[in-house]
Amino acid sequence: MDWLTDTKIPVGKTAKAIFEGLKSVAKPFFDGLSDVMEAMIDALLWIFQTPHPIVVVAAFVGFTWFMQRKWKTCLFVLLGFLFILNQGYWEETTESMTLVISACVVCMAIGVPIGIATAHRPRLFQAMRPVLDLMQTLPTFVYLIPAIVFFGIGMVPGLIATVIFVLPAPIRLTHLGVSSTPTALLEAAEAFGATPQQKLWKVELPYALPQIMAGLNQTIMLSLSMVVVAALVGADGLGVPVVRALNQVNTALGFESGFIIVVVAIMLDRMLRVERS
Repeated sequence: MDWLTDTKIPVGKTAKAIFEGLKSVAKPFFDGLSDVMEAMIDALLWIFQTPHPIVVVAAFVGFTWFMQRKWKTCLFVLLGFLFILNQGYWEETTESMTLVISACVVCMAIGVPIGIATAHRPRLFQAMRPVLDLMQTLPTFVYLIPAIVFFGIGMVPGLIATVIFVLPAPIRLTHLGVSSTPTALLEAAEAFGATPQQKLWKVELPYALPQIMAGLNQTIMLSLSMVVVAALVGADGLGVPVVRALNQVNTALGFESGFIIVVVAIMLDRMLRVERS
């Protein structure tokens, strides 16, 4: 078996060479991307942390009423935020929500158009499927290495690693929703003289909306699962006390911060849930 190990395929060396080449060639691009991401993160942090927490909580409750029209859901969101304030994790929560919302904006802006394109081009989806599988199955810690190489330490590499891990969800679910539009609806639209753009905006996207929103929910849940991983590269938020609790074997701190992450995940899920009528 020595002959097999003597001819080792240079996977690691090749990856290192690719990353170093990209860093030297595309440095202006990565610097610009980092500046855009930092600006978005700073803007969201300003929105969440500048007003009084009660004002932000009231805004979220109002948004929940606008989306759901259910007083029980609004009450749950209100109690959830009051619990976070009671536990003293407001700043960490706003930082994590900034990371999650930023990841959602980037993932949905990229994932929905790609999902629509793959729904209309089955061969494109077949070609992309192995890439999507790789993005979801590759250990999340591996994403941190190129993120650090290209973007350094802080919130930006955590956001980039989160986007890479989460992006397949909106692509797959948008593809599923658009491609499952009943043929009868499409034929009826064509009979009334609808153009391809009109069919997309007035038939396919409305029918696929629950699946697209499910993709948004999955994006939120997966992003929250990355807050602890992102904390390892300097991203602020609820992942920081979790990592600190792990290093100190602090059960109380770990349970508190972990439970806050669960509360945030459930609140965001209830806010954005859309059911097919």
